[in-house]
Amino acid sequence: MMNTIDLFSGCGGLSLGFEKAGFEVLAAFDNWKPAVEIYKDNFQHPIFESDLADNSIIEQVRQFAPEIIIGGPPCQDFSSAGKRDETLGRADLTLSYANIIASIKPKWFLMENVARIEKSRILKEAMEVFKKNGYGLTKQVLNASFYGVPQRRKRFFLIGRLGGKDNELEYYLSKNQSKEEMTLFDYFENSLGLEFYYRHPRSYARRGIFSIHEPSPTVRGVNRPMPKTYKKHSGDRCEPSENVRALTTIERSYIQTFPKDFKFTGTKTNLNQMIGNAVPVQLAKHVAQSIIEFKKDLEKDNLKQADRFGQLQLEMK
Repeated sequence: MMNTIDLFSGCGGLSLGFEKAGFEVLAAFDNWKPAVEIYKDNFQHPIFESDLADNSIIEQVRQFAPEIIIGGPPCQDFSSAGKRDETLGRADLTLSYANIIASIKPKWFLMENVARIEKSRILKEAMEVFKKNGYGLTKQVLNASFYGVPQRRKRFFLIGRLGGKDNELEYYLSKNQSKEEMTLFDYFENSLGLEFYYRHPRSYARRGIFSIHEPSPTVRGVNRPMPKTYKKHSGDRCEPSENVRALTTIERSYIQTFPKDFKFTGTKTNLNQMIGNAVPVQLAKHVAQSIIEFKKDLEKDNLKQADRFGQLQLEMK
């Protein structure tokens, strides 16, 4: 399948999803050592601990001759869980990503981020870079719970094809959407050994107790036990009690659809952050499969056009 490079790879959710769809991931790049170490433990291809804001990285990436570059530049400056301040500097890495694409010009690229990036100045600037360099763009926000992930997590995807048309992949991204959201029970049945669990809210104006018979809320980089002083919220699925616990770090990785044989080692703080930042593996696989389906249909259309052209040539003789 297509030779692939993953930039801002984190611990590898996007890489793993693309591999499961049949893409050949040749290498990955990230600048956070704990995530790099996890990635090394789980993939055969190399990962380079590199500053992706440094232009010298471009030649290193170019050497792999990627047909597609995928990646999720850091989202904290856009995220509802962050300060939503584009001046903090991490948002500039979105432009760094765009400039790498513009310099290497792979046939395809995919950029992933939080849904809130659609409201940002940086996205507009990045899209101008992509358009100037000849990419047709498809952008869409997908809710992971409709794509085989037991989590109500909305993510923004921007797919570019060199010489392509805008919005040409919209149908393919949406066509395999399920009719109903996936719940934790759909995914785990009773294997978690609980019916209700605690997820620490951003503020106590929001509920904190959820049921396995609904999709999980977005897995974030923070995971705390239920405080003894927690007071029942009107939306809570049951009364607070000692039997209602927070999910473990590894259980949260399963909600992100990492497989059970994926190796996570390190501090809980680092693991919670990298798992919370990851692209759900099944969602990444769906997006990758959408690209494959589009390519197959495009190749069929090109063959039909070539056949028609050949027939016209014969008729003119």
